[in-house]
Amino acid sequence: MPRIALFPGSFDPFTTGHLDLVRRGVGLFDKLIVAIGHNSSKQRYLPLDWMQDQIAQLFADDARVAVLPYQGLTTEFARQQGARFLLRGLRNTLDFEYENAIAQGNRHLYPELETVFLSPTPALAAVSSTIIRDIHRFGGDVGALVPFALPPASGA
Repeated sequence: MPRIALFPGSFDPFTTGHLDLVRRGVGLFDKLIVAIGHNSSKQRYLPLDWMQDQIAQLFADDARVAVLPYQGLTTEFARQQGARFLLRGLRNTLDFEYENAIAQGNRHLYPELETVFLSPTPALAAVSSTIIRDIHRFGGDVGALVPFALPPASGA
């Protein structure tokens, strides 16, 4: 049975930290699905279709990586994809508290689903989509924080 992992997130935007986790994750699993979740209570900064295309281009030469959007419960999407693992990054203790609570809820919904936590490469530990959005929105240079060029900001 292939070891399929889901790497779920909004990826708004996909960062160099996310890229690092995917590259390391493909060494642990047979297939890794970058699962771009849709949160109806949040408005995306960057269009989901555009982000999906950009991420897919990064991994176009690696058949082990798929990039798919989804709605609803992550556990249901994992089940639909045959995934038995979730890949999550932990930058700090706050991330651990948050991610641990989610992992416990996911285990309740899908007991066969294991959450695998990876610590970031130290140089990438401070990279955050929220910070990148703020820098980009106000015209700052985010080139070192994202693996592809972002479209021009629409303004502050």
